[in-house]
Order: sequence, then structure tokens, then C-alpha cells
Amino acid sequence: MNTWLKTLPAALMLVCGVAQASGGVVVGGTRLIYDGGKKESSLSVNNSDKLPYLIQSWAETQNGGAEKAPFIVTPPLFRLEAGQQNVLRIVRTGGNLPEDRESLYWLNIKSIPSAPKTEDGANTLQIAVKTRIKLIYRPKGLKGSPGEVTSKLTWSQSGNKLTVTNPTPFYMNFREIKVGGREIKDATFVAPQGQATFNVPNGASGQVTWKLINDYGGVGPEHKNGA
Repeated sequence: MNTWLKTLPAALMLVCGVAQASGGVVVGGTRLIYDGGKKESSLSVNNSDKLPYLIQSWAETQNGGAEKAPFIVTPPLFRLEAGQQNVLRIVRTGGNLPEDRESLYWLNIKSIPSAPKTEDGANTLQIAVKTRIKLIYRPKGLKGSPGEVTSKLTWSQSGNKLTVTNPTPFYMNFREIKVGGREIKDATFVAPQGQATFNVPNGASGQVTWKLINDYGGVGPEHKNGA
């Protein structure tokens, strides 16, 4: 532990990642669906590097404010040896969460490499990588999946703005949205029983098509409005 403590104040850069922390630490998923009918969920962390890493993990609210997320991650801090794997356990700790729709939080995994030894004792630059993935709480009573009900989405265009309305209880995470065959660059997601608005390329109009990211991080089939 002393190696990290000596190195961090001197030279530490933080880089945000999506599903993989560079340097050989890989998080086992691009999102985590927490089944409300179970006591906990889990996520693997693998170190394929030749050096050990310090792994720190925590959950936070969607807005990342001072309010605490109703989940704990264990172990919150541990050393992951070279070539080894560990499993993070995510446990709900309470919270008055809706039971008729999904709730979105963020799961953060920060990987801090150990400092390599140098013969002359010179300072080295260490890069800490923070991976942030969606933590989606799915209540016990919800049946099915986003892909099964995505046809219920409705779309409306006004000028260069495209609005999607989601009457379902699921988060719809978009991999791709196109208008008249032209791709929207800022497509993200739409909350359950909510709306989201995206920018349309200049002059684009016509049929809306979209693809979702499924529960396992894969890309689903193309859907069309009115189909």
C-alpha cells in the first residue's frame, strides 16, 4: 500500500473509461442490471497486466451530487495482483425506489497501477483510470426487457430537434438513431415514462430507425417507427 501512497500525490492522472481500464484491468461488462428480486448483483474485474493494481469502487446517483446512492460495493478497496480476477458485489442498502419502473445510477471502478521500481529512484507518472458504467435497478415486478417493448416509443421532429417519448418502465439505451438514413451523433438514452430530445443533422427528415444496447452490452436489431 505504501507504494501507492507515495506515488499518488506526486503524479497521478485520472482518465475516464467506459468498459475497460487501460493497462490490462478489464471490467466484465458495460452496464449492470440489478435484479430487484435478488439480494445482490456482481461484476468481475480482471487484471491481465504484469503489475498489481489498487481497485477502488463505489456507486453514485445519476447526477453525481452529494446524495448517496442506495447501494454499497464490496470490497470497496483491494489490491488486484497481476493475472488475477476478483468479483465486486453490489448490494442494495435501502432507498425509496419506484417499483413500477427502472432507476438509473452509476457504478465507478478506479484502477491505480503500482509504481515500477527504478534504479535511480526517479519519479514516474502513474495513470489512474476510472471506468463508469450504468447501474440500472430493475424492480422485481417488471417483466420482459427493453427490446421487447421498444416499438412503443413514439418520435416527433420539429426542425432540427427529434423528441422520443418512452411510455415503458424501461430505460432505452440507444446504440444508434437515424433520421432518413442520417445518424444522430448525440443519441444516448431515454428514461422510463419520460422524454429525450436529440439534435438532427441539417436537412435530415424521414423515417426514424434505431438500435438499442441490450442488458448484456450487445447491439440489438434495427427498429423503425411505425413498425
